[in-house]
Amino acid sequence: MSHETAQVLHGTEALTFEGDLAAQMVEVLDGYVSRAITGSIDGRIELWNRDYSSHTAYTESVEPNRARFRKRIGCLDSRLPIEELSYIATTKASAQLTEDESYTVSRVRWQVFDEVEGEGLLLEPKHNVPITAQIVALPDADWTPEMIAGVTDKLPASAQFARRLAKAGCRVVVPLLINRADTYSGNPTLGAMTNQPHREFIYRMAFELGRHIIGYEVQKVLSLVDWMSLADAPIGVIGYGEGGLIALYSAAVDTRIQATAVSGYFQSRQEVWREPIYRNVWGLLHEFGDAEIASLIAPRPLVIETSRGPEVAGPPSVREGRRGAAPGQLVSPPIYAVEQEVERARDFYQRLNSDDGLRLISPVDGLPGSEEALTALLAGLGVENASIDSSSLLSATTVAGFDDEARQQRQFMQLVNLSQRFLREAASRRQQFFWERTDTSSLARWEETCTDAKTYFWDEVIGRCPPPDVPANPRTRLIYDEPLWKGYEVVLDVWDGVFAYGILLLPNDLQPGEQRPVVVCQHGLEGRPQDTADPRIESVYHSYAASLADRGFITYAPQNPYIGLDAFRVIQRKANPIKWSLFSLIIRQHERTLDWLAEQPFVDAERIGFYGLSYGGKTAMRVPAVLDRYACSICSADFNEWIVKNATYHSRYSYMFTGEYEMPEFDLGNTFNYGEMAGLIAPRPFMVERGHDDGVAPDEWVAHEFAVVRRLYVQLGIADRTEIEFFDGGHQINSDKTFRFLHRHLDWPEPQ
Repeated sequence: MSHETAQVLHGTEALTFEGDLAAQMVEVLDGYVSRAITGSIDGRIELWNRDYSSHTAYTESVEPNRARFRKRIGCLDSRLPIEELSYIATTKASAQLTEDESYTVSRVRWQVFDEVEGEGLLLEPKHNVPITAQIVALPDADWTPEMIAGVTDKLPASAQFARRLAKAGCRVVVPLLINRADTYSGNPTLGAMTNQPHREFIYRMAFELGRHIIGYEVQKVLSLVDWMSLADAPIGVIGYGEGGLIALYSAAVDTRIQATAVSGYFQSRQEVWREPIYRNVWGLLHEFGDAEIASLIAPRPLVIETSRGPEVAGPPSVREGRRGAAPGQLVSPPIYAVEQEVERARDFYQRLNSDDGLRLISPVDGLPGSEEALTALLAGLGVENASIDSSSLLSATTVAGFDDEARQQRQFMQLVNLSQRFLREAASRRQQFFWERTDTSSLARWEETCTDAKTYFWDEVIGRCPPPDVPANPRTRLIYDEPLWKGYEVVLDVWDGVFAYGILLLPNDLQPGEQRPVVVCQHGLEGRPQDTADPRIESVYHSYAASLADRGFITYAPQNPYIGLDAFRVIQRKANPIKWSLFSLIIRQHERTLDWLAEQPFVDAERIGFYGLSYGGKTAMRVPAVLDRYACSICSADFNEWIVKNATYHSRYSYMFTGEYEMPEFDLGNTFNYGEMAGLIAPRPFMVERGHDDGVAPDEWVAHEFAVVRRLYVQLGIADRTEIEFFDGGHQINSDKTFRFLHRHLDWPEPQ
């Protein structure tokens, strides 16, 4: 090999990139996802099959989309039957707060699920006043029901839209929403408190279990709709800010809601990733913008009001003992963004000959619940010439003995407890979803019956982004020249302007025409290929790629994009609404890398193994589950009861109390824990490496989940293809039994 060719791997161009390749890779991936968001609007068309021939035909034609929307927001569970609301009274406080000549205001609750009640206010016309309509009125998350009911004077009279509707003869129920404070976000018995807004704290645990804070609150609204359906009066919803979101989504999933008003919320959602994470909905922009959600309401009347929306600069402040919240801001929807989204929605109404069913109203004072908006809402419910009071106020009444803060805590903890029940049920749901649909009677039957699950895992859990669509155009340069091997940086194109990057280590004793096994050595969070490949770097990796190269293996250390703190987490935030994740991109990068490795004359493409630490161990569970060309996989310092780790409220090991807000994967709890992911890898060899002192999880969680894997491999008659090594150590590569595992299953002799 000449000096010139030694600097560049044969068959490749010279790599001339300068600077931080990892940071550059993350940057171009971010741009790729941003472009995909831009293209998502046009891509939605093929997911709909609208029939505009009649209103009935249209409603039937969008039912599949409505069903998918319900799943996306976790609005799936059967509610308890409801025949009445319960008044909330104590020995110190009456349920009734106040009244005027035509209606009363009382505190009420209603049962939704076994663990969950809705709470709020009932504004009930007096017996001599006919009910013109029934309205669920939803304040913003940081407004109390009392504020829009006029029981307090914290809002201008014109913004008290629940009071004004009651004055117009409506029966109105005002639910409490979970607010954005962080008072209860954590587990004080563990000493684990966070600065996550209450809505984010619920979102994190619910998301992993196929539920959502949005779906929970929509269910509270629909329970009221169940109750209101017992009466003859028409039913409508109105909401402001976060309440506008809940109102819009409630009407989209339930056609019994006959008219809807949304204030301070509706707009283009193409930058929903900038908003608080509790608005993150898996696959939302893949199929639904606000206009498409409005199309699930069409042709029913929909009023969009351009009031000033809530402004939230970010989560509660980081302070001693409280951190971990995801970044995210709320800004008032720009008028142009509202108008553009309304115009997109108007097209659906026009095609249904219901152009007058969609109204855009801009209040002069910028406050929600303008007279014009309320009149339009009531007209949509068949109440013509409604008289909307604009001045008279209730007398504010303070009732001793009622604790508004305790009500917020009650409502918050009920949703925590509901989510924890779903967590307890998750193993049974996975049993039904995965194990009851697979067949262990033979290896052939196992692989055959796992096919659908593997497709589902990629499409619905990981998210399948487009395959590489440009030539690899490999570029390399020599960066290591060690006694036993040489190391090359490698850059491969994946999509236009997007590349994969890694370090290839080639043993010096490779003979012409010889093909050897490859071990792909994957770094963890904030890691780099050099961490595994450079023998001079002392770390938890113990330069294991270099050690394996010393043993004669070819090794490849890819750069994965989970580096750069929020830089990569923003990619995850952007990717989720278009039904992608960070691993959607990682899988395609590995796919391109495997293509290139398989083309190299010195690589045996049938003997490429995977070995990852920490986040690399997370990769070891997901990438080989999808890409069959990995002949074996080793998960180090990550394998555990993954669903519990993400969603439990009862352990300090939980991601619920950390800043790793990108960890939850939608509905993973009901589909694939690590045992099921290992099932997708089977019958290929699979190993777990576990240090007793690893803070990722306790040994008991790891052993519990590995028992699932061990049983499967025994049932398949391949018990010799799986093992676990417990060692006396922490979060690190141990390399004892794992190296022997690689030698055995990649058929490469151990050094003598």
